[in-house]
Amino acid sequence: MIPISKPQIGDEEKRLVMQVLDSGMLVQGPRVAELEQRWAEACQTKHAIAISNGTAALHTALLAHGIGPGDEVITVAFTFIASVNSIIYCGARPVFADIDPITFNIDPDTIEVLITPRTKAIMPVHLYGHPADMQRIMAIAQKYGLAVIEDAAQAIGASYDDKPAGSFGTGCFSLYATKNVMSAEGGMITTNDDAIAKRCRLIRAHGMEKRYYHDMLGFNFRMSDLHAAIGLAQLSRLEAITQQRKANAEFMNANINNPRLVLPSGGNLKKIENEKLEGEQSNSSFSILNSKFSHAWHQYTVRVQNGLDRDAAVAKLTAVGIGTGVFYPVPAHQQKHIREMGFGDVTLPITEQLAKEVFSLPVHPALSPSDLEEIVHEVNQL
Repeated sequence: MIPISKPQIGDEEKRLVMQVLDSGMLVQGPRVAELEQRWAEACQTKHAIAISNGTAALHTALLAHGIGPGDEVITVAFTFIASVNSIIYCGARPVFADIDPITFNIDPDTIEVLITPRTKAIMPVHLYGHPADMQRIMAIAQKYGLAVIEDAAQAIGASYDDKPAGSFGTGCFSLYATKNVMSAEGGMITTNDDAIAKRCRLIRAHGMEKRYYHDMLGFNFRMSDLHAAIGLAQLSRLEAITQQRKANAEFMNANINNPRLVLPSGGNLKKIENEKLEGEQSNSSFSILNSKFSHAWHQYTVRVQNGLDRDAAVAKLTAVGIGTGVFYPVPAHQQKHIREMGFGDVTLPITEQLAKEVFSLPVHPALSPSDLEEIVHEVNQL
């Protein structure tokens, strides 16, 4: 089986972990501080705050911006449920915008109509490693005085107009085992705002700046030095990891020629006026070069069309040893607990259609040339 993802753990990860074990400093120590500094450098932000996982990063960032009961946060339903749950954890209401059919990200054209006096933030999700249209999102946020919480869980190494994902508003990353840069489990918050950074650090450690003196209600969201050690080894290879993922994606874009699939664009995302899901070209004709958008290729996600059944295609690829993933088969607004809480009474035509059509193929750096050839061959047979 060619897996959909494969964490790469080498000698450097093992060496750094052993150094932590030998040091006896296991939690919130020097390795965490070093990872924070290097992550901030990679994202071109003033601060990076290490945290226990990506969900905790979103939750903490929202709290740091004062999001609470009665507030509304505009986001998407086409995402992992953590994006939405983090809003609910704060007592706030998720308000769902529809997505762009090419980028799979929040469609800026759908945001302003959703803004009310209760709206306090916009949470774009850089899905699959593709950055959202941050220029337009930031302009809307500035116009209405809204915070921007970037769900960049899948987007380390991505950028918009040469500016890294997570550097526009308050960025939230996941370092879960399948991510492009992982620490087995972990998260990171990035910001240029000193006050937000301070509140995030307080929230992650029981509201404590001075030991045993608690200034606010907080949580135990600390990262261990063991996880930070793995993250440091991984982060040192960020450029190589990103470039290999891009090369793998370029190979598949160039060689998959199945007219029953729409390939990911990854590049020039100039809005096509009056574009509809039906009637699109069989494969994306967008260039992956010379664009404001730089894809990190966390996932290589295609869409079925022309009568191809998504689930049948996935089953066929599984049978011949090609790993796949469906991210995500049920949009957040259709999940049971979201409906029961009264947040799901909304129709999102593009989100709902794409949830039935998308599936992802392996694009990770561990793929060999023969793996890529096999993936392309089998996909072209669908």
